[in-house]
Amino acid sequence: MSSEGKVSRRDFIQTGATAGALLAAGQVLGAPADGKALGANERIKVGVIGPGGRAQAHMRILTDWKREGKPVEIVAIADVFNKHREQAAQLCGVKPENVYADYRKLLDNKDIDAVLIATPDHWHAKQTIDAADAGKDVYCEKPMTHTIDEAHQVCEAIKRNKRVMTVGVQSTSSPIWDKAHEVITAGRIGKVMQAQTSYYRNSDVGQWRYYGLSEDMTPKNIDWDMFLGTQFGLAPKVPFDRAKYAQWRCYWDYGGGMYTDLFVHQLTHLIKAMGVRFPRRVVGGGGLYLEYDGRDVPDVATVVADYNEGCQVIVTATMCNDFAIEEVIRGHTATIRFNGQESFDILPQKLANKPGTPSRSMGGEQGEKVTGGLKPDRDADTKAHWENFFECMRKRQHETDNPPELGYAAIATVNLGVKSYREGKAFYWDQENHRETLADESWAKGWEKRSHERGKPVHVMGWHAGDTGSLLHPPAYQRLEGPWINGQPPKPGDQRRNGGQVTKT
Repeated sequence: MSSEGKVSRRDFIQTGATAGALLAAGQVLGAPADGKALGANERIKVGVIGPGGRAQAHMRILTDWKREGKPVEIVAIADVFNKHREQAAQLCGVKPENVYADYRKLLDNKDIDAVLIATPDHWHAKQTIDAADAGKDVYCEKPMTHTIDEAHQVCEAIKRNKRVMTVGVQSTSSPIWDKAHEVITAGRIGKVMQAQTSYYRNSDVGQWRYYGLSEDMTPKNIDWDMFLGTQFGLAPKVPFDRAKYAQWRCYWDYGGGMYTDLFVHQLTHLIKAMGVRFPRRVVGGGGLYLEYDGRDVPDVATVVADYNEGCQVIVTATMCNDFAIEEVIRGHTATIRFNGQESFDILPQKLANKPGTPSRSMGGEQGEKVTGGLKPDRDADTKAHWENFFECMRKRQHETDNPPELGYAAIATVNLGVKSYREGKAFYWDQENHRETLADESWAKGWEKRSHERGKPVHVMGWHAGDTGSLLHPPAYQRLEGPWINGQPPKPGDQRRNGGQVTKT
C-alpha cells in the first residue's frame, strides 16, 4: 500500500481517542452504557453519514417507520457528494440547514441521538470514534473498521464514552445463531471441531463494477480530499478517479474486497453460533484468477482460522461462480447445517470402530430441524437489527446483537487472512497485546504434546456438557500400545507419556 502523504493510522486514532483502560481481547463489556435516557415513546433522532449504496435500504426503513408513527426520524445528512446528500435529504425530509458536506458538522448537532455510518471502510473507525466522543450512539455498517488496530481503538472509545454501538451485520439479529449456540453448549453435537461458510457469487462485469459511474462524478461535485481522508492518515493522496470513488471495494486503500465486504457477514454470525471469538492462528490463500480489470482484491479467496478452543473455521468464496458450499458447524457426534437465517438441521454422525467414508449427500440426510429464525422476507434482518439497536439505546444496554467486541473479532480474523494472502505468511493473534506475530511450529507441537500426554479436549465459550461427545472409546487391544523397555512388552494399561516415559494410568 502506498504511503505517499500518509500520516500513521494509529496516530490519527490515538489523537481522536485519548487513552483509556486496555480492553482485554474477547472481553464482553458488562457495564451499561450511559447517555440521555429515552422514554419508550420518545423520538430517536438519527443522522446519516454516507447516504449512498447500502444506506438507501436503511433510510427507506427508517422513513417508513416514521410515516407509520414510530418514534424515529432521520434529521441530518452528511456526504462528500452533493448529489447524494441532496437526494437523501429529499427522501428523508431533512431540513436544508441539517445537510452537510462535512460529517463533523453533523456531529456538532446536539439534537442527534445516534448516527448511521455507511461510508467506505477506511472511514469507519474515525467517524465512529468521533461520534462516540460527540455523545452519539453508533450504527456502523460492516466491517466495523478497515484495520485491526482501529477495531481495538473503537472498542475503547465506545467503552470510554459509555455509548451503545452495533455493527451492521444484520444476520446477527436472527435468533437462529443463539439457538445453535444453545445446542452446541449443551453438548448435543459433541466436541466442536470445524465450521465452514462461504459467499459465492458471479458477475459478467466484475464484482462491484455494477456500482455505476456517471459524468456528474467530478471534483467539483465530490470533495475528493475528504473522501480520501489523507489529512487524517486514512488513504494516500491520489488523483481523482471515478472508479476509486464509486467502486472503492476493489482497492486495498479503501476496502478489502470479498474479505471485508462479504466474509465479515458470514463469519460474524458463525462465530457467534459456535462460541468462539478471536483466532489463534490464521492463514489466507487465493488470487486474481479472472477479473483482470485494474482491481487490487482477489476474485478467489479462502481464510482458515484455528482457535485455542480446539476448532477451526473456513471461510471461502469466488466472485466468478455462484455454486456455494453448505454452511455447517461440525461436532464429533453431529453436524449443524444452517438453512439461511431461518432454521438449521441437527444431523447425527454414525460412529463405529471401522474406517468411515465421506458423506456425499447435500440435503438428503434425516435429522432434527430447529426453527425460530427470521423469515426470508425483504429487509427482515435489517429491521430486526435496527429494532435491537433502538431497544439497547433506550435501555442503555451495551450488548447489542453485534457489539463492537464481536466486530473486532471478525475484522481481526479476516484482516489476518488478508495479511497472510498478501505477505505469504501465517500469523498468530496475540490476544493479550492486541497484535499479530508470525506463526511458527509451536501450534502443531502444542497439540501433539496434548495428545502424547493424553489430555482432554478444550471447548467453546459457554460449554456446560462435561465430556459429552468429547472422548474417544479405544478398543481393548489399544491397551497393548506403549514402548518395550529392555526387550519387555508394556504391561496392560501402561501408556506412553512425556517423551517415552512409561506411566501407569
